[in-house]
Amino acid sequence: MNYETVIGLEVHVELATESKIFCSCTTKFGGAPNTHCCPICTGMPGTLPTLNRKVLDYAVTAGLALNCEIQKNNRFDRKNYFYPDLPKAYQISQLYMPFARNGKVEITTRSGVTKNIGIHEIHMEEDAGKLIHSETDGITLTDYNRCGVPLIEIVSEPDFRSADEVIAYLEKIKSIFEYLGISDCKMQEGSMRCDVNLSVREVGSETLGTRTEMKNLNSFRGIERAIKFEAERQIRAIEAGEKIVQETRRWDDLKGVGYAMRTKENAQDYRYFPEPDIPPIIISDDTVNRIITAMPEFADTKAKRYNEQFGLSKGDAELVAGSKHLAELFEKTVELTGNPKEVRYWLVGQIFYLMNEKGIAPEDIKLSPEMFAEFVNIASSDRINKQAGKIVFEAMFMSPERFDIEGFIKENGLEQVDDTETIRSAVREVINNNPKTVQQYLSGQTKVVGFFVGQVMKATGGKAKPDTVNKLVNEELNKL
Repeated sequence: MNYETVIGLEVHVELATESKIFCSCTTKFGGAPNTHCCPICTGMPGTLPTLNRKVLDYAVTAGLALNCEIQKNNRFDRKNYFYPDLPKAYQISQLYMPFARNGKVEITTRSGVTKNIGIHEIHMEEDAGKLIHSETDGITLTDYNRCGVPLIEIVSEPDFRSADEVIAYLEKIKSIFEYLGISDCKMQEGSMRCDVNLSVREVGSETLGTRTEMKNLNSFRGIERAIKFEAERQIRAIEAGEKIVQETRRWDDLKGVGYAMRTKENAQDYRYFPEPDIPPIIISDDTVNRIITAMPEFADTKAKRYNEQFGLSKGDAELVAGSKHLAELFEKTVELTGNPKEVRYWLVGQIFYLMNEKGIAPEDIKLSPEMFAEFVNIASSDRINKQAGKIVFEAMFMSPERFDIEGFIKENGLEQVDDTETIRSAVREVINNNPKTVQQYLSGQTKVVGFFVGQVMKATGGKAKPDTVNKLVNEELNKL
């Protein structure tokens, strides 16, 4: 029997406001435990929440960017549950009247498949605290710094059929929110995390299977592995005649396995009721129009412009535009140098290579457009060749603070040699030292020219100008 996977996502995104959703405590990541909280976000008796206006603006911005219908009348509800990560024993969220509904996101997977993913709703809510479990003595500690950090939860339709589609969707949302500046989407810090609702069914069936929910996945790699594991687990269970139980599961990425945590709760289990301390919210047309007017150019449009304006290939344009940070570095450096071809060469060829090799995220790149532009001007002036350029670039990229490009080139003897007589001398020496290869050339095997060029470059420490080496090698060989 053939099966297909049916997946829906609940994506939680922390908004990049300076203060929390209902109080003035900082949202800054880190800090000593329980130092970023107050009587309001810890739910002390007698305290009253006040909605942060910027949270509403950021939320509406997200809804519009994801093509949602903004609900002009919405309100908050209390979601009651007794977990220690929220000391007041309820979460202020939105169930009955969320601020956005009926959106969609167009995705393109790594295999080139394009499709629309429906968004059922987006709602605002406050984040919970953090539980710290000690494996040595069995004690659980609570850190309430994250209590009250503003979240939006994006609830998709069950439109995904593969992990590839899920990752494409998450990457698209991450890119949109980074361009908007409403979240840093740092998954490693919990700013963006995902609950995966997954079921399997026979191919061709329209009936949804029993779903499980995998909670708080916070890396693309972990999400891919969790989806594969859970789909295979459910298929094995079905084929063994077992019944799938609707439950909440935990994914252990280190061990590569998932565990059942608890039977899945439904809305009635949380005993929702309207939040009595916050009045209903009215979102005006003026607010919506103001936000629409301020929308930036997103990655898709930017990539198309890079292709048309700067001559980047479709693939390179999408790579550069996919990150707001890299796009800004590219555009500002091109503006300073007027040389998009050379900027593209070093950004796509070296920055992406170094990011992957060193595990550096785009937002953590410290290289400034001004320093990048200085390097590009030097690299395009024939003062250094590409091999030397890569040495300079890596040193600059890894430690750009007060990096002296000119000093580094001189100190390491990387300036390109273009003295004709010096290079000709090296060419003659290489030819004299390789009589067998010379005979091959004289017998018509002209491909050995590349061997001679390589040997001359090696003899000159990679500093000779390649065009001059090629020219002189051919001149000297033709004299034989």
